[in-house]
Amino acid sequence: MSPTPARVTMPALEALTIRPWPDPVIDSLGHDPRSTYVETYWLGILGPSTTWLLRRIVADLERSPAGFDLALGETAKALGLGCRGGRHSPFMRSLSRLVQFEVAQVHGASLAVRRKLPPLNRRQLIRLPESLQAQHQAMQEADLRRPPFDQVRRRSRQLALSLLELGEDLEAAERQLLRWRYHPALARESAAWAWDRHRRALDAAQPVEGDDAA
Repeated sequence: MSPTPARVTMPALEALTIRPWPDPVIDSLGHDPRSTYVETYWLGILGPSTTWLLRRIVADLERSPAGFDLALGETAKALGLGCRGGRHSPFMRSLSRLVQFEVAQVHGASLAVRRKLPPLNRRQLIRLPESLQAQHQAMQEADLRRPPFDQVRRRSRQLALSLLELGEDLEAAERQLLRWRYHPALARESAAWAWDRHRRALDAAQPVEGDDAA
């Protein structure tokens, strides 16, 4: 499929057909839009509105893998974005940014969307603050020193923790890891690890008994 110019020019439509954009390499090695990696590094590239839109689309693609119709006005309201003003509306600009950064491709009245995001390239990295650039470099160097299984387990645990932080329960997190084709034993171990860490973080956030209310 060849992409059209990076602009969504369909303001008269009430709904936009969303299809998956298959990519064997990125689907296998990329980052889920709800992951810590995307929230830390891609957020500054896509912007918050576009990142939340992508998360919503990917979640809907999990429920409807073949594709679905995205109600533009309803989705814009759900994300707190305006849809009026044609292609210059905040919501349509968010759609356009998906295409601009090669996260989606326009095909007539449909939009093919990636389910995973690749690591940032050099051109994108230099747009981030120097502190994040250094953090990203250190993370990549640490990954290179890890044995392959440790890298897979680390990614599995990060994804499980992200799912729990988004409101999924332990069983749902494990099922999702299985859908992402992680080994059953690794999916179970990662979900349990993430659940324990998530619960400890919640417990630590609870007010100490006897403290005066603010």
